Amino acid sequence: MQPRNDGGDGARAHIAFVVTEDWFFASHFLPMARAAVAAGHPVSVVTRVRAHRDAIAATGARVVELEAERSSLNPMAAGYAAGQLAAILKALKADIVHCIALRGILIGGAAAMLAGIPSRVYALTGLGLIGARQDRAGRLARTALRLLIRGPLETARTRYLFENPDDARLLGLPPDDSRVTIVGGAGIDPQAWTPQPLPPHPPLRIALTARMLWSKGVDTAVEAARLARSQGADLDLALHGAPDPSNRRAIPEATLRDWSRDGVTWHGPTDDVAGALAQAHVACLPSRGGEGLPRALLEAAASGRAILTTDVPGCRSLVRDGIEGLVVPPDDPRALATAMARLAADPALVARMGAAARARICEGGFTEAAVTQAVLALYADLA
Repeated sequence: MQPRNDGGDGARAHIAFVVTEDWFFASHFLPMARAAVAAGHPVSVVTRVRAHRDAIAATGARVVELEAERSSLNPMAAGYAAGQLAAILKALKADIVHCIALRGILIGGAAAMLAGIPSRVYALTGLGLIGARQDRAGRLARTALRLLIRGPLETARTRYLFENPDDARLLGLPPDDSRVTIVGGAGIDPQAWTPQPLPPHPPLRIALTARMLWSKGVDTAVEAARLARSQGADLDLALHGAPDPSNRRAIPEATLRDWSRDGVTWHGPTDDVAGALAQAHVACLPSRGGEGLPRALLEAAASGRAILTTDVPGCRSLVRDGIEGLVVPPDDPRALATAMARLAADPALVARMGAAARARICEGGFTEAAVTQAVLALYADLA
């Protein structure tokens, strides 16, 4: 086993982030890498490199390529990736392995075990479909994951990073356990997402900014908007985002184009989420669950927009019903339509909820600064 930095000589621990997709790291975790580098840690990001190498490298982190298709469930492929990763971690002389998302935890945890690296941070960003399913298969899958992560992949020096308390409980960990840290998602910079004046009202303009996945409840939003309009509510729904071709839950483009009628418009992918939110009064994300804390909600709240979302882990951690927005049951277009109609009829309520959402970001621990401070404290504890 290679020697580890214990901090006694002033050297900082080498942090190796493990994440299956470079775009995911680039969209959510650049501030974390930047803060670790600024604190004096050598930082490496091991990922499947596509189009975001330069953005990651600009933080001062070293980018190391690993081919590990995130949608593959083939255990042989995962085992091969873990073996490759173990060799990379040994070559890097990593001191702490920071594994991001479920597949990153499974592959990275196995690799850390093979490489003999006991100091690990398991950052669970949601359980995906496994977390959303409430049937027997979903329960069995969660039990198997809990036994694996909390069993052979756990060491005395493993720390857990969650984006909501529900995910901690799913792994059999009390949210107040000393090994557990709950953070406000990946955090957001409130200075980069400033509230813009609300557009003229009516109609109520609703924006859904996310990858176009069935799991995001996009179809529920479309059906709810049409129900609300059929009952006389004056509103429009704008969908901003692209399908994710490597995700089995992607909505076909043909379906999205077909939905673009009767007050619903799919605008395709956008590089200007802030602009899309500026043109809306309300942000909507009727997630079916399985997410940590959706970044789309952080962006909407920081932009001072009232939020329509569902009573699932992560979403309900940020949005309190009646304060920052309205929270309805998942997979319930009628309840969502009622909420849409309520906001369409009360522009003053929309404005109050938007202001409360912005305050929630700034004061509730959902900023990048709050999240990175918590993560650096974890590194200090492990080093």
